[in-house]
Amino acid sequence: MRVALGVEYDGRHYCGWQRQKHDPQSVQQNLEAALSKVANHPVQVICAGRTDTGVHGVGQVVHFDTESLRKDKGWIFGCNTNLPDSISVRWAKPVSDLFHARFSALSRSYRYVIYNHPVRPALGMQHMTWNFRPLDADLMHHAAQVLVGEHDFSSFQAQGCQAKSPVRTIHHISLYRRGHLIVMDIQANAFLQHMVRNIAGVLMAIGSGKEPLTWIEDVLGHRNRNLGGVTAPPYGLFFMRVGYPEEFNIPEPEPDAPFMPLS
Repeated sequence: MRVALGVEYDGRHYCGWQRQKHDPQSVQQNLEAALSKVANHPVQVICAGRTDTGVHGVGQVVHFDTESLRKDKGWIFGCNTNLPDSISVRWAKPVSDLFHARFSALSRSYRYVIYNHPVRPALGMQHMTWNFRPLDADLMHHAAQVLVGEHDFSSFQAQGCQAKSPVRTIHHISLYRRGHLIVMDIQANAFLQHMVRNIAGVLMAIGSGKEPLTWIEDVLGHRNRNLGGVTAPPYGLFFMRVGYPEEFNIPEPEPDAPFMPLS
């Protein structure tokens, strides 16, 4: 049978989602080890989207195949008993063999949180990016609308990105201020490596007045990462949710999950 899981994790403790030969501390490796104990056989998982070192997961979705029969609660609580506190399986359910965590996804959504204040905070520094320069959130939102639609995002992908094509479709992007926080919500059909962080870096340069409003259009048109500005830090980046066809009935992240009620 095929089982889908919703996974939440604090990315600051890990080298990223994907299992790495040089570093045993990945989210995938910890999750597979826990699942293998519950299933009583080796388990490999497929995720909806890989996240980098320091990036957090709120609504990550994975699937795996197994011959072991367990109740949904058995997968949830059995896994969580064997997982570190920084990783939690939030839900589990059997799904059709037609479901694929990655290839069935219609959209992915990320949130980037910026703490905008002259003074560095002592708390939460691993869950938000600090920018001491005054930022104009409305200007950043206006600039970001250039990116909506289908574009070649070569200027916003990491140098080592292995994607077959740099073309992606951004469904919507919004930036808004809540006190000292500036929040960027972005949804696309898929993302390139470092794409969200590179977009955030360009928008912070515009919001601070370092670059003009038109710079984001210039960067997009260059199709050259070397002309794309600084990559923003991973802290403050959350993989929020994955959109699937209704037929699969995949649960949405709970509304009280971190940073979910802001918008």
